[in-house]
Amino acid sequence: MKVKKYVAKSMPEAMNQIRKELGPEAVILHSKEVVNGGFLGFFKKKNIEVVAALDPQPLPLRKNDSPDPAPVVQEKDQARANNDNNDMLQEIRDLKKLFEIQSRQEIQTFPPVYQLAYEDLRKQEVEEKLAEELIRTVIDELGDTEEEITIDLVKNHVRSLIERNLTHHRSQGIGYDKKVIQFVGPTGVGKTTTIAKIAAKMMLDDQKKVAFITADTYRIGAVEQLKTYARILDVPIEVAYTIDDYYAAIEKFSAYDVILVDTAGRNFRDKKYIEELESILDMRMMNTYLVLSLTTKQKDLMEIYEQFQHLNIRDVIFTKLDETSQYGSILNISMGKQVGVACIANGQDVPEDLMESKPEYISKLLVGDHDGK
Repeated sequence: MKVKKYVAKSMPEAMNQIRKELGPEAVILHSKEVVNGGFLGFFKKKNIEVVAALDPQPLPLRKNDSPDPAPVVQEKDQARANNDNNDMLQEIRDLKKLFEIQSRQEIQTFPPVYQLAYEDLRKQEVEEKLAEELIRTVIDELGDTEEEITIDLVKNHVRSLIERNLTHHRSQGIGYDKKVIQFVGPTGVGKTTTIAKIAAKMMLDDQKKVAFITADTYRIGAVEQLKTYARILDVPIEVAYTIDDYYAAIEKFSAYDVILVDTAGRNFRDKKYIEELESILDMRMMNTYLVLSLTTKQKDLMEIYEQFQHLNIRDVIFTKLDETSQYGSILNISMGKQVGVACIANGQDVPEDLMESKPEYISKLLVGDHDGK
């Protein structure tokens, strides 16, 4: 795409210059009034500054396309045209943001194209230090390239770098190497519903015999919620009011392939609660997954992880993907704490709204086609 800045006395005059040089297909990206010249504050002239762009390689005319004002367009062609339009609109949005960065007076952390990628990461709530580290790595990687450093090139390298880092800490999902699987986390993250989704997938996809134990007798209605899921899935359930009840239930379900344990959701700042979990449960006989919500504030998420990490957390599970548009917490926890993401929940439906945490999917969430709104 060709981008050029014009300065003229009026908008009509600027438009004439643009049409003459770029043609009638040019797009106006930005315009503002500027003041030039003058002496001792007098005789200043007001002009119009306009930034315009033209794609030198317009989309080729397809066989099914027609110059007729009301063409009959096939569904596939329409979808392709919509994608092309979306790509073009995103490119224009990026160019506008890039021009805004270039127009700033303050000193930027990075050159404009890299600064744009950095600010996009920060808008996704990627921690400042981590975002800077990612962009500096991309700058080093592109330092010797002979390619033109474009917005798309930088975005692709940021996305690739995120995928490499997530692959390094990649989880194997909810495994079966230990019979007992415990789920911990603060209140309100959707832990019980997530357990039901995992149980349903284990039964449907892997034909496993699953049993439930709930120790969440602290929260009103928690036991009944898991009992309801147990009845729907035809899964046996035991309620553990004491540690003796807990170990008795494990013994009772010894013939089952996997036992999923729902622990009490409590205030994560209550250290006594965490210490109780750590002291009464033998972490060597089970895998422990920490359930976190993507709607939780970043500072709180880090504090939650630090409180629960003493429980020998195997991996984390993120919930409520569908309730936010900021996904930086996934990267902050995975890379910052060097822990894998077992799966991601993105809705209330059981078992449909549970997905694998593929690095390619997460990188697209973080460096996708966000319009900045």
